[in-house]
Amino acid sequence: MTSELKPGTGQDAPSKDENPLIKLALEMGPLVLFFVTNAKAGIFAATAVFMGAVVISLGLSRVLLKQWPIMPLVSAVVVLIFGGLTLYWENELFIKLKPTIVNTLFGIALLIGLAFGKPLLSLVMGSVFSLTDEGWKKLTFRWALFFFVLAFLNEIVWRTQSNDFWVNFKVFGIMPITIIFALAQTPLLKKYEKTD
Repeated sequence: MTSELKPGTGQDAPSKDENPLIKLALEMGPLVLFFVTNAKAGIFAATAVFMGAVVISLGLSRVLLKQWPIMPLVSAVVVLIFGGLTLYWENELFIKLKPTIVNTLFGIALLIGLAFGKPLLSLVMGSVFSLTDEGWKKLTFRWALFFFVLAFLNEIVWRTQSNDFWVNFKVFGIMPITIIFALAQTPLLKKYEKTD
């Protein structure tokens, strides 16, 4: 049984009873488990737990939200690849590179979409916001730059700080930074909101 696609978004239509707290828990759950396991058993055990938690979270997203979330899906693929390399080679470098790789991929994808006249962010957020074409282009460009900034920050932190500091930054630093950036886009969203 396939879920209904929402026209014009390129993704599954959100459920009417979709709970944003469930979405947040599914996205943050694996990170919290990563943090806790790292504190108790080290980064290699944390990586293994993170990999399993990401797969479970995706499965629960499909069951509870009736959709495959695009960004967590891409992130999960990279987690499984780089987490597997981390465990196989017993080298934490690979899992530390994962945020850099994922954020760079998202940034590049958004810029490529803009180059072809397709603001890809509208595919992911089209069910949440209704913006003019110009609004989607500007918002997509800003998010592309933001993903590059996150990649750069990750590189600075893992190269200059301890494993524990990097894990803390990954779990408790990235989310607040992202929330602040998202809230800072409110004036743009209001300015380019499409009115019927």
